[in-house]
Amino acid sequence: MTARQQWLTVLGAVCVLALALVAATHFLGDELFPVSVGSPAPPIVAASLDAPKQERTITAYKGKVVLLNVWATWCEPCRVEMPSIEKLHQEFGPRGLVVLGVSVDDPGADDAIRAFVKEYGLTFTILHDAKQQTKTNYQVTGFPETFVIGREGTIRKKVIGAADWSSESNRALIRELLGDSSASPTSPAAPSLGDTGRGVPVKAR
Repeated sequence: MTARQQWLTVLGAVCVLALALVAATHFLGDELFPVSVGSPAPPIVAASLDAPKQERTITAYKGKVVLLNVWATWCEPCRVEMPSIEKLHQEFGPRGLVVLGVSVDDPGADDAIRAFVKEYGLTFTILHDAKQQTKTNYQVTGFPETFVIGREGTIRKKVIGAADWSSESNRALIRELLGDSSASPTSPAAPSLGDTGRGVPVKAR
């Protein structure tokens, strides 16, 4: 085999491997690169409900501690946990916590989302991702699904299903991430920053 033939063989093998990697990434992306605790927070692109609508992205909150809740108006477990998220926001919003509720309701559901917000008296930021790109980017498997994102942009906690976000353990975690020195030393320990919880979600459509 000549040197030229050897190089062509090597080049062909590299091309085959590259195509195999592209195919694996396309078809097995979720398995190869799961969104889990310790992963960089994927992007979101969602619109405000105000007129004129404004697009918001996760980069707008760089350097902040963020609680990202992915939900829908038709999701019953979402209704169960929303009051506790509002309570968490009331306590820690003034201390720097950003709470984002991203609805993945279908296009044209703005009025239903506004009615939901009014019914539960929600005062944190509510966005609408009608294209459900957030669901895809975060590999959401059921609703609600919630992600706590640290200041450095990595996921520090992931919960599938409804949770009590006003519980002492969750409040302790938020205090820790905010670097709140007023946290009581006798408070129960926060969950591990590698904590992944699971409630009873509604299966993603």
